[in-house]
Amino acid sequence: MPKMKTDRGAAKRVKVTGSGRLRRRKQNRAHILEKKSSTRKRRLARETDFSPGDEKTVRRMLGL
Repeated sequence: MPKMKTDRGAAKRVKVTGSGRLRRRKQNRAHILEKKSSTRKRRLARETDFSPGDEKTVRRMLGL
């Protein structure tokens, strides 16, 4: 059976912590930042966890 390949697009967007949690960037922080409030931009700057259903899919993409 061949080796399982990692989804490279997913690998570039996801960070695995030391304890094994998956972290991702929040959406809406790429462009059109002038009209968004500082509070909103600051909140969007932090990383967050995946929802349980998405985490299962992403783990499979990463080969974990």
